[in-house]
Amino acid sequence: MDAGLKRELEEKVYAGERLTRADGEALYASDDLAWLGRLAHHRRTEKNGDRVMFNVNRHLNLTNVCTASCAYCSFQRKPGEKAAYTMRVEQAVEKALEMKDEQLTELHIVNGLHPTLPWKYYPRVLRALKEALPDVSLKCFTATEVQWFEKISGLPADEILDELIDAGLASLTGGGAEIFDWEIRQQIVDHDCHWEDWSRIHRLAHEKGLRTPATMLYGHIEEPRHRVDHVMRLRELQDETGGFVVFIPLRYQHDFHDSADGIVRNRIQAKTTMASPAESLKTFAVSRLMLDNFDHVKCFWVMHGLSVAQLSLNFGVDDLDGSVVEYKITHDADSYGTPDTMHREDLLTLIQDAGFRPVERNTRYEVVREFDAPMSLADRRREPQQVWA
Repeated sequence: MDAGLKRELEEKVYAGERLTRADGEALYASDDLAWLGRLAHHRRTEKNGDRVMFNVNRHLNLTNVCTASCAYCSFQRKPGEKAAYTMRVEQAVEKALEMKDEQLTELHIVNGLHPTLPWKYYPRVLRALKEALPDVSLKCFTATEVQWFEKISGLPADEILDELIDAGLASLTGGGAEIFDWEIRQQIVDHDCHWEDWSRIHRLAHEKGLRTPATMLYGHIEEPRHRVDHVMRLRELQDETGGFVVFIPLRYQHDFHDSADGIVRNRIQAKTTMASPAESLKTFAVSRLMLDNFDHVKCFWVMHGLSVAQLSLNFGVDDLDGSVVEYKITHDADSYGTPDTMHREDLLTLIQDAGFRPVERNTRYEVVREFDAPMSLADRRREPQQVWA
């Protein structure tokens, strides 16, 4: 990048001007990672100061049986296949109750597109979970799942969302977005929920008062221009509805083996690698700079590792997700050893050791409690510090 363009972009960021599609592509073309981090950190600090948000949550995957065979996915199984499973309602409640004593505030539920489960199973699960854990927010289902519910029930998404909300739904999840651009999407996605339906369903959710996350799966066969296109679409939808609470870049997981049965289900593995830490940090930074109307950018530590998660806090990120407990979608693919669970104290240490102030939040990004600012560097050096893998 020539010095003139670099200066022009920097001036726009510090003046608070909205960046263009061309600006986004230029930022991705820059190799000056420290400069990108400085710009993104400026924008992040303007919005959120030194706060880093997290929550105490648990991921539940009710079933991994799926009609789709998306090219990148190691989670899905076909009916009768080894390791295929579907939870009974009582099993889902039992798993959720395991976290009761840790002051759980959110259940995060996504699933395969099961070919024979009836639509009524899903609101029934939510009602049972809400009865067992009335103070826990239910963040459930991707837009892709909601479109699947339309197919299996014959009902429109409007009525489906109403019934799910009545059963206790507090938010959709942000998944199913992958990459919106059709040039890439048609090569990696094996279902027919694309940008038009994904945006339609989130727009409906926002109209009903739900606030939802948005995601992007990066680091596979897409190019930087596809990432820029993706966030531009989200920015325009956010201008319209104001209903997104956070943007979450999700790092594509490159299979080494499938942990359950040794089968590699990732059909794009031969032509892909996982994004490097530097590429991840660049993606966080550019996303923060482009999405001026999103309050928060999250690093899902499970997909990035704990060291990158800490570094990301200086590249535009102000949220580290939560305790997670079990994230089969990633752990069925990776083999680089992120833990299954981070408890509240682990997250406090991770955030404070990076020099930031932890803030526990709920699903709607309302503050649950604030914690002390980190010790000064001099004080922290008095004792050996945790080194995160």
